[in-house]
Amino acid sequence: MQIRNSPTIPGLDEIDSAIIDLLRSDGRATNQDIAQRLSITAATVSARLRRLEESKSMRVVAVADFAAHDYKILIAIGVRVMGRSPADVACDLANLPEVFSVNLMCGPVDIELLVTLSEFDEINVFLADHVARIPGVSELLPGIAADIVKFEFSVAPL
Repeated sequence: MQIRNSPTIPGLDEIDSAIIDLLRSDGRATNQDIAQRLSITAATVSARLRRLEESKSMRVVAVADFAAHDYKILIAIGVRVMGRSPADVACDLANLPEVFSVNLMCGPVDIELLVTLSEFDEINVFLADHVARIPGVSELLPGIAADIVKFEFSVAPL
């Protein structure tokens, strides 16, 4: 589940917040489970969830942990672009299956990628044979995650 990270979202009351908190702790909770825990009806839960999603205050999504899919390596790659628009290069990079996040940046790099790989011997192949060969990629600044301190998807922009 993703929810806007704001201390007070207009239109959210205590019941809305409680529903969201319950779904954060157990994304598989049914409307009936939530209703019983909050002493309200399942129809009320359903109506509130529909309103929260329609107002874009909340979105229920499935998020897979990359480690559960046998990915052992997380790489952040800064990409400098020359001769093409960064947006066009970003679209090409987004098509690579190892890439799970592509961000257009304002700063020392034009694009930032987050990439997952299974083995260290895949790094050079991925960087040299896949990323560097995309037209417009002029420089790569990769960094391998030594340890993951926080990996959370419960709060994200909608």
